[in-house]
Amino acid sequence: MKRNIPAKTHHRMVEEWKRDPAFKVAYNELETEYVLLRELLQARQRAGLTQAEVAKKMGTKAPAVTRLETALSDNRQSPTLATLKKYAHAVGCKLEVHLVIGK
Repeated sequence: MKRNIPAKTHHRMVEEWKRDPAFKVAYNELETEYVLLRELLQARQRAGLTQAEVAKKMGTKAPAVTRLETALSDNRQSPTLATLKKYAHAVGCKLEVHLVIGK
C-alpha cells in the first residue's frame, strides 16, 4: 500500500496562516491555552496513560477527559483548578500556577 505524504506539515501551514494579521492576533490570544494543552498531553504521554486510564484515576469517565483536552483547544469552557489538579495527580504531576508580569 502506497502512503501519501502530505505536501505541507501542520507547523508549515500555521506559519503561513500567521502571515494573515487577523489569524495571528487570534492565534496569539490562545497561546496560554495551547501551552497548557500541550503540557497536559505530554504529561499523559510520559505517564503512558490513555484518556480512559486518566479518567479512572480522576474518578470520572473517559469522555470527561476528552472534553477537558478538547475544551482547551477550541476555547470552550475553561476547566477549574480542581479539575486540573486531579488531572495532574492522575498523570503523576503537580499543578503549579504562576503569574508573570506582562510586556
